Amino acid sequence: MRTTSEDPYPAASPGSWKRYAAAAVAVAAAATAGSVAVDADGAWYRGLRKPAWQPPPWAFGAVWTPLYASIAFAAGHALGRSRGRERAGTALAFGVNLALNAGWTWLFFRRRSPGAALAGTLALDLSNAALIRRTARTDPVAARALLPYAAWCVFATALNASLTRRNP
Repeated sequence: MRTTSEDPYPAASPGSWKRYAAAAVAVAAAATAGSVAVDADGAWYRGLRKPAWQPPPWAFGAVWTPLYASIAFAAGHALGRSRGRERAGTALAFGVNLALNAGWTWLFFRRRSPGAALAGTLALDLSNAALIRRTARTDPVAARALLPYAAWCVFATALNASLTRRNP
């Protein structure tokens, strides 16, 4: 492996598997915590007026699976490129982001509140922007890996806003 003066902390350093594993466990925990609240087959959700441009139900799993993988990769990679306070801040930023991510399904499906979920997804969008900005300072590769996730969340915000508007 090559290391340059611009890359003092190579991603594949000894023990790197531990941070990737920790990131994967954190992402899997958030995905699981969020998924237990989902009730896409329930009467309440089926009864919502949805926009014509809403993806079919199967698309959400198909999209979220690689997005969660990219978040885990980005977290493991970024944590390998930072040290000290920067690393602690990056870990905290990923943790907050994952909590907001999981929290959306609880607001939407369990509280049955598209309005509260809209506030939650707007907070997630802001968290994504801050996370990408923070990550880009030490690891542009990880920051780029987060871009599809952020883009999907913006789409989800638009969808959530449409559901909120159609179902007052």
